[in-house]
Amino acid sequence: MSTTKTIRKKTDRWHRRVEAGDWNTITAEVNEYGGALLPQLLAPEETVEIRELYEQDGLFRSTVDMDRHRFGEGQYRYFNAPYPEPVERLKQALYPRLLPIARDWWTKLGRPAPWPDSFDEWLQICHDAGQTKSTAILLRYREKDWNALHRDLYGDLVFPLQVVINLNVPDVDHTGGEFLLLEQRPRAQSRGTSTLLPHGHGYLFTTRDRPVRSARGWSAAPVRHGVSAIRSGERHTLALVFHDAA
Repeated sequence: MSTTKTIRKKTDRWHRRVEAGDWNTITAEVNEYGGALLPQLLAPEETVEIRELYEQDGLFRSTVDMDRHRFGEGQYRYFNAPYPEPVERLKQALYPRLLPIARDWWTKLGRPAPWPDSFDEWLQICHDAGQTKSTAILLRYREKDWNALHRDLYGDLVFPLQVVINLNVPDVDHTGGEFLLLEQRPRAQSRGTSTLLPHGHGYLFTTRDRPVRSARGWSAAPVRHGVSAIRSGERHTLALVFHDAA
């Protein structure tokens, strides 16, 4: 990568927004609860622009009706690659901040960490393994829609953290629609958390499992995520997954 391109990436608005977060606090929060609120990653006008992309069929490789697959109720669409600028730039800006957390988690679990320093190199590893399909998602929920607890796994290669951004104003554009995490603790009952995501803010959370302390040291706690029922209005979210799909 050229020096000019590197400097531009480190000074563009996407990078500045990611860096506006207190990453020591974010890391402590995600280590403790499996999820953590991020700073505002999209301006209000940008959230509107991304919501309006939903009707542009040519931008998406597939559309999923959740009711049909018993995933919940509502609809989501997988973006085609190359992505719109905010999607691509935010993934590139977030990856270096998420990488140390991912490596620390896998070290605690005694697993090899396959993720290189470069996000582009990581995607190439996914593609070489047959995971070539784009995974950024635009989701649309209307009244009474919801998303069942699940994990976004699309092959053997997994990045253990992902980010979701609320594109609507909670309690104005919609009520309900809290983001849900359910963690299965080792030899104990599950723990749930519910978060109403602020407009334009990101939320960082566990993709598949994460390390938690146990009597034997560190154990893997499986985590699933979902969305509670929308009580009124409409809610869109942008989901940034950091591995591609088979």
